[in-house]
Amino acid sequence: MIDWLRADRNEPSIEIDGRLVPIALRRHTRARRLTMRVASDGSEVRITLPSWGRTLDALTFAKARRDWIARQLRDASPAITVRDGATIPYRGKTFSVCHEPSARRQPVIEGERLMVGGPSEGLEPRIRRWLENEALYLLRDDLAFYCSRAELPMPELRLSRARRRWGSCSGERDDGRCIRINWRLVMAPDSVRRSVVAHEVAHLTHFDHSAAFHARLRDVFDDDLGACDAWLKTKGRSLYGYFA
Repeated sequence: MIDWLRADRNEPSIEIDGRLVPIALRRHTRARRLTMRVASDGSEVRITLPSWGRTLDALTFAKARRDWIARQLRDASPAITVRDGATIPYRGKTFSVCHEPSARRQPVIEGERLMVGGPSEGLEPRIRRWLENEALYLLRDDLAFYCSRAELPMPELRLSRARRRWGSCSGERDDGRCIRINWRLVMAPDSVRRSVVAHEVAHLTHFDHSAAFHARLRDVFDDDLGACDAWLKTKGRSLYGYFA
């Protein structure tokens, strides 16, 4: 339960079960209302407000939504430091990070180890860049496959770094259609990653979640959609603990 707010002008915070959680305020010139989210690792509450917004309004906004914040914090994934000896998921399997300075800087999978060379400084960013490149390679193949099954032209693919959505699909624009897929799905099992791509491909035909959309998705996706959705619901948030 949230007990009280601390309205320090420079470091506002909110107390939850004896823990003081920082409130990060971000003023945006295009914001028209207050919006709020909790960092994926539970480290802070982030509130975006119009440039003319008052700190007191933001704190009052947080207080009014204390139950929602408490639930989000309970579900938050703690930050995981990716370093030598740590474990990291890749395509649904777990690998142990093995840092050997004299080895290649480019990560390489050897058995159950992820071998990474180069200096210890920048180890985590190097692994993240490798994962993002792997994600782009795999997702391009996924998108080509499901667009072929749906008999649709392949749209532009972009990696997403969103904290709440696994994928999104834009409509017709001057530069054409675009599908965005969260790069962190490279850490999930292959079927889970592919289910998200298939979902967005189905949206190329139906931009809602109507019966027609779900029928289209079932035609396109050839695996256990229920199991994939369940994995995302129960384990998906854990992926946000990496590279937080």
